[in-house]
Amino acid sequence: MLFGLKRGRPAEPPEQKASAVGPVIAFQGAGRPAWTPKDVVSLTRSGFQNNPVGFRCVKLISEAAAAIPLVVTEGDRRHDVHPLLDLLARPNPAQSGPALLEAFIGHLLLSGDGYLEAAGFDLEGHPRELHVLRSDRMRVIPGPDGWPEAYEYAVGGRKVRFDMSGEVPPILHLRSFHPQNDHYGLSPLEAASQAIDVHNAASRWSKALLDNAARPSGAIIYRGTDGSGTLRADQYARLVEELELNHQGARNAGRPMLLEGGLDWKPMGFSPSDMEFHRTKEAAAREIALAFGVPPMLLGLPGDNTYSNYQEANRAFYRLTVLPLINRVLSALSAWLPRFWQADMRIQPELDQVPALAVEREALWRRVTAADFLTNEEKRRLLGLPRLECDE
Repeated sequence: MLFGLKRGRPAEPPEQKASAVGPVIAFQGAGRPAWTPKDVVSLTRSGFQNNPVGFRCVKLISEAAAAIPLVVTEGDRRHDVHPLLDLLARPNPAQSGPALLEAFIGHLLLSGDGYLEAAGFDLEGHPRELHVLRSDRMRVIPGPDGWPEAYEYAVGGRKVRFDMSGEVPPILHLRSFHPQNDHYGLSPLEAASQAIDVHNAASRWSKALLDNAARPSGAIIYRGTDGSGTLRADQYARLVEELELNHQGARNAGRPMLLEGGLDWKPMGFSPSDMEFHRTKEAAAREIALAFGVPPMLLGLPGDNTYSNYQEANRAFYRLTVLPLINRVLSALSAWLPRFWQADMRIQPELDQVPALAVEREALWRRVTAADFLTNEEKRRLLGLPRLECDE
């Protein structure tokens, strides 16, 4: 019967890629490793909610990037008043501009994908609100050509479909580079998943040690009066019960053990593999920080003094991690949001107000000011400043 139904189904039209490289693109999902599953929910739980290093890396990057002031320019003109500025300052009733960017960048770091929705359109088609959508609830719907024609957002048993075929799509999808996936990005959390598992396992081992009175285990040796080395079943059960009730856990730490009937306690020290656990945990923490691009010095990790001081590490963090990320996010916003106003505007970071870059900006201002062969307009252009009204 099933075979007959299959034969009676009308043939679907053949799908064809619109891109020249369409025939050589293969769509496939990421496999599940033998460690933590590499889905967004599992990675977020193990690497962000249950891991202090991953949590601090994501918070440090997202908060630093969201705190950079923004400016809107159109050609050589800098806008001080514009509906786009108002939208970026207050994107929705529940969030401020920095809070929205922090959530958007946080999802991008955790899942490799960030989704932003434009909503509340007025009569002229301008959005009044911006909302960050959770990446674990979003699904890409490919069209006949293989590229996304819509996005489907599922929450609470309901699904909302966003059509992307309009002149200006309602969804901005920013994804990290993934060499084996055409629709979804690769997150730093996924790249550091093995180091996160090692770090979490070392934490569980330390917790188990604390539960065992914060000391290595030992062995109870029984030597009977008659030379026998075997306990009866009731003696063994009683001994196990007494050990669990009176000599295990942090509450019983330091309590002396009273042995009777030929029992002898032989403590066991830490083995070399036990001592390596702490160094393994520190190495795993540095690998997590490396995947996110955060200098370990900023996280307070011991044994890593690559930078001469904290200020140098902070500048490297902004130059190598924060600024490339915020420039990428703002470039995507500049290519999407101004289209609702049919204007060629750009959203840029105002680097002069970033305290971590104050030393570099001061040196740049000094060099430009001392260049007598440059005109005032050329100096302003080198410093990223808009043209003066009197120069127009």
